Amino acid sequence: MRIVTWNVNSLKARLPRVEEWLKTSDADVICIQETKMTNEAFPTMAFEALGYESAHHGQGRWNGVAILARVGLTDVTMGFGDLEDPYEGDARLISAMCGGVRVVCVYVPNGREVPSEFYDRKLIWLKRLREWLEANCSPEEPLVLLGDFNVAPEDRDVWDPAHFVGATHVTEAERDALAELRAWGLVDAFRELNDDSGQYTFWDYRGGDFHQGRGVRIDLLYVTPVVRERLTAAKMDRDARKGEKPSDHAPVAIDITN
Repeated sequence: MRIVTWNVNSLKARLPRVEEWLKTSDADVICIQETKMTNEAFPTMAFEALGYESAHHGQGRWNGVAILARVGLTDVTMGFGDLEDPYEGDARLISAMCGGVRVVCVYVPNGREVPSEFYDRKLIWLKRLREWLEANCSPEEPLVLLGDFNVAPEDRDVWDPAHFVGATHVTEAERDALAELRAWGLVDAFRELNDDSGQYTFWDYRGGDFHQGRGVRIDLLYVTPVVRERLTAAKMDRDARKGEKPSDHAPVAIDITN
């Protein structure tokens, strides 16, 4: 089973590219972030025509997360439930059972700048995600927590650590928050199979960053140990960042045995 995460940076703008990519990607489950549309506007029928069921948690102009699956899609939940959300109404979390695996798709807040109230709330949001996992899931079950985390876990996950000093995405507090998620019972699936630096998932549109190799790895797939045992491949599709009107993120996929 192939499970993919992709921040498409507006599904309305990127739908033709996403449809074309799905035709050749062999993705069984794809989790999308930044759909930037309402639930009513979500192109359910377009994905059905490609063989995918879908669930969408949308806000409208910003954010929005979705899960597409051709291996079944049940037990859908949205948001933190009874837990207080510091970004209430932002539509940043959706989960579902897909092919016997609990798939949790997240779009972590950006944080904007350090210090700021947005950065503080980002840290609270990540703490709330850990609390939600503790209340609703088990590290013993097959689970994949994936999406745009807006945090680069290590210095090797950014093109130049010196360039990011004092900025969000690389602070000790943000990285500690990811470490707390892993401590719950998760491993970084990509890093389990790829140890090299210079492997990025996001390149800013400005300044020719993509062509200059100035990227960061912030799109992550965290898996529980039982999924790690089934892991056979993990890769990012850098080619999807090329061409006309691409997203500024590349899709990242893992393959697991059934």
